Amino acid sequence: MITVLGSVNLDLIARVSRIPHPGETVPGDSFSTAPGGKGANQALAAARAGAKVKLVSAAGKDKMGDDALALLKTGGVELSAVKRLDMQQGVAMIMVDAHGENVIGIVPGTNGTLAPEDADAAVAPLKAKDVLVVQQEIPQAATMRALGLARLNGVTSILNTAPFLDTTAAVAGTASIVVANETEFALLSDGVVDDLPTAMSLWARSRRQTIIVTLGPDGAIAATPDEIISVPALKIEPVDTVGAGDTFVGYLAAGLDAGLGLEPAMRRAAVAASLACLKPGAQPAVPTAKEVEAAMGE
Repeated sequence: MITVLGSVNLDLIARVSRIPHPGETVPGDSFSTAPGGKGANQALAAARAGAKVKLVSAAGKDKMGDDALALLKTGGVELSAVKRLDMQQGVAMIMVDAHGENVIGIVPGTNGTLAPEDADAAVAPLKAKDVLVVQQEIPQAATMRALGLARLNGVTSILNTAPFLDTTAAVAGTASIVVANETEFALLSDGVVDDLPTAMSLWARSRRQTIIVTLGPDGAIAATPDEIISVPALKIEPVDTVGAGDTFVGYLAAGLDAGLGLEPAMRRAAVAASLACLKPGAQPAVPTAKEVEAAMGE
């Protein structure tokens, strides 16, 4: 069983000719909305990977809230712990350029109401064989409480360090597994990382935990206290990279929950993340387990 404590957003997506500089206006050619939020994205990815998933979050009572939860409902994610509130649904404003790169601004809305008490309720039923997944789009007090309780109860916890906060480095040490991109790992390490595998190995050994760094088109690398693991990504031409990192985390959690070792779970997650770059949007682009298995067999 996987429990995800995190955000639910409605993504407002504009495709533009290029990412604008500060103070600049650039033309775009399309606009759409789609369900999003890092917590929701990772929950859906884990469910599409074949796992049983419960999401603990908050959403608006209005149509925007309904739209934000739509794919989670059809995807089989348990939503009994998602509070429906009479306030603004959380939104993400996304601009995507012709090369699939993006910039994102987030207004928390309902996500900002999640508190340590919600973390208590989320983690209390979990057992040692369960997996907890958290990110940082909800108040950090709730994330910190959840990770602390998971550690006390022997629950495997995965922290995705996006979006990076001033308190991320302090929080990261309480997770079983930390997933960061290269920029975030450099921030965790207080500077530029010249030798990534060595820096990751030092991190893992000193903290007795697993650190995974996603490398975009180059796949991902993990360091445990005992070894370094590298897995490749698929060779693709990306359409939209929004949600690729969340797809990786969700598939990683599902693989570990199913009893896979770290390397095969990462390999499957890297392929899924690559496939997520072939379609626009976050949740609409998350591949199914069947699609991932087909790509791995090619």
